[in-house]
Amino acid sequence: MTQEFAIFIVRETLFTALMIAAPMLLAGLIVGVTISLLQSVTQLQEMTLTFIPKILAVVTVLILFAPWMANVMLGYFHMILGYIGQMSQ
Repeated sequence: MTQEFAIFIVRETLFTALMIAAPMLLAGLIVGVTISLLQSVTQLQEMTLTFIPKILAVVTVLILFAPWMANVMLGYFHMILGYIGQMSQ
């Protein structure tokens, strides 16, 4: 295994992890900013108000994007298995 190949594997791993986590992180970010704006406009500064909407948004996005996330993970898994097969020869 060369240094370039190891860097390629690490880069693909990080990119795959980012792609899988991005929808949930973006949903949490959007809901958090929306709730923060609503709190600042209404001057309602309740700390626990942001948790339930964020959790619901993240769980909803997780349920909706689960098939896509599984396909991304399977594609990465097949790529890694292909490289393992090439290296063992």
